[in-house]
Amino acid sequence: MLMPKKQKHRKWHKGRGRRMHPASRKTTVAFGDIGLKAIGESWVTARQIEAARRVITRVTRKGGKLWIRIFPDRPVTMKGNEVPMGGGKGNVDHFVAAVRPGTVMFEVGGVDLAEARDALRLAGHKLPLKTKIVERL
Repeated sequence: MLMPKKQKHRKWHKGRGRRMHPASRKTTVAFGDIGLKAIGESWVTARQIEAARRVITRVTRKGGKLWIRIFPDRPVTMKGNEVPMGGGKGNVDHFVAAVRPGTVMFEVGGVDLAEARDALRLAGHKLPLKTKIVERL
């Protein structure tokens, strides 16, 4: 699974629950021929990214190239079960990537578009947000 090699700070603040603005970076297909774009916003975990990657490589049968444009660099902490209130912040449990609306998350190249579209459709089912398939302009 994807995770950072090292970090400046081990535990992060969660941040405010305010609405995320639309993405200003990673909004177009830059490397491949077709991509999977986020319509909604969510934290995508490293496990979800890995599940989508596996689906895409299985459907394309290692024929094409895959680019993953998001990286889970944000630590999420969890406290153990039945731990009383207090006692500080929990340990780092997993890592997530904060995805804004309009971000291109995956790109595929080197395969025919029907096969790539099918692979990205199946990968979109593994993710916790609504997605759409976009082609290079």
